[in-house]
Amino acid sequence: MKIVILDRKTLGFDIDISIFEKFGEVTSYDVTKEDETLIRIKQADIIITNKVIISKEHMDYSNIKLVCISATGMNNVDLEYAKEKGIEVKNVAGYSSSSVVQVSFAMIFHFIQKLNYYKSYVDKGKWQKADTFTHIDKPFFELDNKRVGIIGLGDIGKNLAKKANAFDCDVVYYSTSGKNSNSEFKRVELNELLKTSDIISIHCPLNKQTENLLNYENMKNIKDGAILLNLGRGGIINELDLSILIDEKEIYCGIDVVSKEPIEESNPLLSVKNKDRLLLTPHIGWASIEARTRLIKMVAGNIEEFMKKKNS
Repeated sequence: MKIVILDRKTLGFDIDISIFEKFGEVTSYDVTKEDETLIRIKQADIIITNKVIISKEHMDYSNIKLVCISATGMNNVDLEYAKEKGIEVKNVAGYSSSSVVQVSFAMIFHFIQKLNYYKSYVDKGKWQKADTFTHIDKPFFELDNKRVGIIGLGDIGKNLAKKANAFDCDVVYYSTSGKNSNSEFKRVELNELLKTSDIISIHCPLNKQTENLLNYENMKNIKDGAILLNLGRGGIINELDLSILIDEKEIYCGIDVVSKEPIEESNPLLSVKNKDRLLLTPHIGWASIEARTRLIKMVAGNIEEFMKKKNS
């Protein structure tokens, strides 16, 4: 079997991918541009892609038999045409829940604990000159009894909810599909969640129901001083509306995903004036060492399953 990895760089060079060599000859490309895809996959039996698009044309002019997506989202592959052509497409799911939740809490603590301010206070030599043993000019608060509103109570949302419970938070959630009726946590409508939550965390997929789910009209109801996190998908929050709102009222936002990645120079979030209210990270939520190691094993498992079926 000839295996081609199209965007090795997205997996991290600290992660060993030699496991794929047991299945056949492996060719790896760090990055693949749109006009390079076809020539690189033409002789491949199996391709591994994270975000490189595999279209109808790519399937027509190659011999691929299996597409392994090294991610959960599958919108970079023409799934209907793959089915018509008898090409299997496999993704991976559930590998990054702990990583996403950990980054969520890192963002929460970044805002509530004000550690950047206090580190800067000491680094600038101000504590040495103080007339009291403590300096508490930047108030911070405890998580106990704060309301955490989770938008999307799937695997990641539930993981966050359980860990928020451990901090004695009051957890509520909004079901974007309308079908989730988890009895462990209180389900509320979106407007109630936005109006009453101290921390709002988005963990739902991007689809027709969730595109621009959060916009100026409903986000203006968020409590002053609240924290809003998006570790779901870019496009769930209207980025222009959010950029305006951050400068109009005191809300704190941790954003790990944007509508076009890598972020474009024209993205309005880069022009926010109150930069202390915005923490932008480059889509790192999924990417702990452990999560990426699990991902590689799951992709290898998908290949192994395919090979067994093929040889049976």
